[in-house]
Amino acid sequence: MTVLDRRSFLGKAAATAAALGADSWLARTARAQTAASSRARLVVDPARTVASLDRNLFGSFLEHLGRAVYGGVYEPGSKLADGSGFRRDVLEEVKRLGVPIVRYPGGNFVSGYDWRDGVGPRSARPRVLERAWNSIETNQFGTNEFVAWCRAVGAEPLLATNFGTAGAEMSAALVEYCNVEKGTRWSDLRRAHGIEKPHGVKYWCLGNEMDGTWQIGHMTAAEYGMKAADAARQMRNVDPTVKLVACGSSASSMPTYLEWDRQTLEACYEWVDAISLHRYFGLGDAQVQDDARYLGLNLEMDRQIEEVAAVCDLVRGRKRSAKRLWLSFDEWNVWYRATSGDGKKQEAPRLLEEVYDLRDALLVGGAVNTLLRHADRVRLACLAQLVNVIAPLVTNAEGLLRQTTYHPYAWGLSHARGQVLDLVVESEGYEVRGLGNVPYLDVAGTFDNEKGESCLLVLNRDLAKARELELVWREGAPARVVRAEVLAGDDLRAVNTFAQPQRVSPRPLESPRPGPKMVVELPPRSYSVLVLAAGTHG
Repeated sequence: MTVLDRRSFLGKAAATAAALGADSWLARTARAQTAASSRARLVVDPARTVASLDRNLFGSFLEHLGRAVYGGVYEPGSKLADGSGFRRDVLEEVKRLGVPIVRYPGGNFVSGYDWRDGVGPRSARPRVLERAWNSIETNQFGTNEFVAWCRAVGAEPLLATNFGTAGAEMSAALVEYCNVEKGTRWSDLRRAHGIEKPHGVKYWCLGNEMDGTWQIGHMTAAEYGMKAADAARQMRNVDPTVKLVACGSSASSMPTYLEWDRQTLEACYEWVDAISLHRYFGLGDAQVQDDARYLGLNLEMDRQIEEVAAVCDLVRGRKRSAKRLWLSFDEWNVWYRATSGDGKKQEAPRLLEEVYDLRDALLVGGAVNTLLRHADRVRLACLAQLVNVIAPLVTNAEGLLRQTTYHPYAWGLSHARGQVLDLVVESEGYEVRGLGNVPYLDVAGTFDNEKGESCLLVLNRDLAKARELELVWREGAPARVVRAEVLAGDDLRAVNTFAQPQRVSPRPLESPRPGPKMVVELPPRSYSVLVLAAGTHG
């Protein structure tokens, strides 16, 4: 029987059942078979994997923009600050989350930033007009404070260098300041600033969004590629162990998208380790209020990753290189409401303080799934940003608020471990113009061989009804459900506030019975996490 024949049969059976009565045997059978026909199916084989999960896939981002730094991670004089001026509530929250890597200091900000202004005695640091966001930068928080904060929260620093108003020489100088022990101009300057041991910064971004006309020092791909190659050579001469990320296209909507990446890599491929990708869901999208379409936007992220990876491999082939570049998705998030960038020459003005709702959280969950699916190429990614500015965490004078988007990000950090699974997913879908067929269920997962635990993250895009998912295990069937939670609700526009901090928060999901075949019911408009322990099923 074909799929169409089966649907026709079930439809006729349902009609006959209705005539006979709701409690008839035929009615019950028809309901069961109709439910089974629409049930999604997931095949899990722990032996089939995509890649080992690099924890840097769940990084974040801090820019000198609005209240991200001042009033976010750093607020001397606050009752919540420690002796270094770091907000204890933010520090402890980020430490508890286990954020593995944080990008800094930008972003657009970095293209006009002189890192020398932010080191040395604070009393001697200049107040400057920061030209990317038109704000006053006090320079009271700089490179050394950032690295110290990273060490306190247990994160690796990812430093971006100025490719706008500065040259390759200053990028190399910053590597020398951070990574050379002593006996040179810039390492001895660091020691004079009271820091004897080198910071040992491993990851570096060569500029930011240099393809954008909004960027200070905007240049062509050919110009940027030559500058990136020069800077990379100088930086590697200072420290051969650094990992360097070339600046890729700032958005897939750019007229130079992919061609920028190709020309850039033609010039610097052998000198870099990765190229960057950026995406902000909803920004500039006239159809952003279409909920069904909105929840499928992470599929555009899948396509973007595949396209940029293809360009990397094209250049690799042309150069006959043995090296395979990885991807750094070092800016991604939902962002389309609070878009004003005018700081009006103030210190730490309120800029880009997006308020996130349930719908945004579901899309962030979809993006987490996308990144996991492509863990073979994407080895580093940064949710942009971390605190106050388009961020999962918000502060006020009294404390800290977790926005709706915090939860899917936290689940990825807490539960995705080990090997990323190569899952086979069969799900009904719906048509979206520009996206094609969008599956109702979007699933990603990992298997931690040390713990014998699997983690499944499931987005249900169906706006109207719950969806059943049948889990079929080829081997290593779960013996125990460790965790089953869901983020869902009737109101997609619901938000968390300081007055109602738990309005959108995880709740228990009815646990499926463990075994080789399991069935879990996923509420409509939901993102769920299942952590399952393997073992001998009794």
